Amino acid sequence: MTEPLYLSDTPAPYEQITIPLSDGTILTARLWRPEHPVADKVPVVLEWIPYRQSDLTAISDSMVHGYFAQNGIAACRVDLRGSGNSDGLLHDEYLKQEQDDALEVIAWLAGQDWCNGKVGLIGISWGGFAGLQIAARRPPALKAIVTCCSTDDRYSDDVHFMGGGLLLDGMQWGSGLFAQLGRAPDPAHVGEHWRDMWMHRLENVRPPLADWMAHMERDAFWKHGSVCENYDAIECAVYAVTGWTDGYSDPVLRLMQNLKAPRKGLIGSWTHMYPNWGKPGPQIGFLEECMRWWRHWLLDEDTGIMDEPMLRLWVGKDFEPHPRYPRIGGRWIAVPGWPHEGEARRYHLDDRNLVFAPPSGAPPLRIDTPQQLGAHAGEWCPLDGGGDGPEFQGDNRADDGLSVCFDTPVLTETVEVVGFPRLKLDLAMDGEKATVIVRLNEVVPDGTSGRITYAIRRINRPAGVAAGERFSYEIPLKAVAYEFQPGNRIRLALSTTYWPMVWPEPRLGGITLFPDATSLLLPSMPETAVHALPEFGPPISAAPLASEDVAPGSVVRQSTWEATTGRAELISRTVRKTWKIGELQLSGSGGHGYSVLPGDGSSASAEFYSTQIAERPGWHTKLVSHSTVGWEDGKMVLNAHLTAYEDEEQVFHRSWREAFDY
Repeated sequence: MTEPLYLSDTPAPYEQITIPLSDGTILTARLWRPEHPVADKVPVVLEWIPYRQSDLTAISDSMVHGYFAQNGIAACRVDLRGSGNSDGLLHDEYLKQEQDDALEVIAWLAGQDWCNGKVGLIGISWGGFAGLQIAARRPPALKAIVTCCSTDDRYSDDVHFMGGGLLLDGMQWGSGLFAQLGRAPDPAHVGEHWRDMWMHRLENVRPPLADWMAHMERDAFWKHGSVCENYDAIECAVYAVTGWTDGYSDPVLRLMQNLKAPRKGLIGSWTHMYPNWGKPGPQIGFLEECMRWWRHWLLDEDTGIMDEPMLRLWVGKDFEPHPRYPRIGGRWIAVPGWPHEGEARRYHLDDRNLVFAPPSGAPPLRIDTPQQLGAHAGEWCPLDGGGDGPEFQGDNRADDGLSVCFDTPVLTETVEVVGFPRLKLDLAMDGEKATVIVRLNEVVPDGTSGRITYAIRRINRPAGVAAGERFSYEIPLKAVAYEFQPGNRIRLALSTTYWPMVWPEPRLGGITLFPDATSLLLPSMPETAVHALPEFGPPISAAPLASEDVAPGSVVRQSTWEATTGRAELISRTVRKTWKIGELQLSGSGGHGYSVLPGDGSSASAEFYSTQIAERPGWHTKLVSHSTVGWEDGKMVLNAHLTAYEDEEQVFHRSWREAFDY
């Protein structure tokens, strides 16, 4: 492991501040002002998230925002209303109240006597979503955003659903947010009324999953906060950043295609993290790239960043799957915008082979795969909760063995794919709904199979089409840029289950595939691609705040099969490291478990649990959450429990039970 690179040996200094809102609510924040400002008045970059700037994100905040300050501009990290040490209540993600508050905070920052009146907004995940949503509200002082690992469509491309299929990553996130909403403020920051604030939060908390699962289709609930509803609402400059391994890669391409505002896009190889810490693949000088962006839009300097091609993409190669340590090579290309796909290469399905010639007389194929298929899939968005656990995909060959697969002959030349692969198919469905999973894998000579891209599509049988009746359909896969290497094979793997990534159909989920009318289209390298590009700088940040690791953490992820019943279980257990920042010590544990019987989708169940401990000398709080999801009497049922302790004495407990159609 290479040593981290820092701008200086010491962290950038910051101020702990409060920001008043018009309704009397007080938000807490950290402000980094430059010791060597680039001008008499400087712009400020805001990060707007609920993840506790005084503890949970204090280290990474100091490295990111301290970097901006050490480069001569200001930065501010604010805890949302009802989170961290801020007043008020936080009920759910991306509510209108959150956006309204942000407009006030931006105006407040722009009006400070040290500010030049220009504000930028940066964020990843929640903060990336917030950047797009706030930009669509057009606060006058907001001139540019950097949005990482975010989405323009909260239904089609978020942790909750993929292609209409209910993601268990979304359940896991919902249970995590449930616990976060009940965290206590820190008395070292808010004083003696911390307990009143805490009790107010606990008495008003509600499991976010209860609201999310009440909206299984794309309706007004999900349209709120989805900037795809009106791309033209965004007028400030947008830099959208993600990685192909992340769950949020497609939105960058849609933003490049549909925004009219000045924009740039960057898609590397990484999962859900800033590119200076990204993995797998190469880390880059992302904060340096951000400074080029801020100097252009907030200081009116010509950094050349807008003279470059709009979209930069990592073209992967030689992918090696591993649940914890995946590896990938590759190179950068750039294109002037999106869409810019090359001519598609078409493969047909013939006797479990991918061939160029259309088949003749290929018989229909039944696809009704076992429920345990998917044990090697990894998480939909690896490491989206932080840490370094084994959440990436493993060798896919066991899942391939339970799927219906079609392979090319051994490749004799490189096959470049850049863009959205598409599967055009004729099928018939057993029931009213079917979940179809399409995986595009690379198989190397030793048989190792790595998933390069995939799709999950929950299909509603069209009106007027009977059960068992044939109809045509098209499934776009997640976009990708990849080079399949000579000596390997391309594999198309089809299934109707992918547990535990996506919730299974409870019954009648099988399909019949008609290979004679099914084809796979792989877009090629764009002719407009630029291959000779300047290299990114090294991944430099500011030095982190001092902290102490008291005890190491651990993560165990186990997949088991019970031979008598065939029940498949995947269990993840985490012991969080115990660490201190100043006198504050944080620790905890958590995990999740997924269980299903091989031929019965209605046997699916999920469990999530968490314990979070925060303590100082003379102060100790513990929060315990537990949630389960399963089938009862034809309904999906959520049971959730939250218990709080002060000095090991229970001070709060509440349970919830909700039922939903799926």
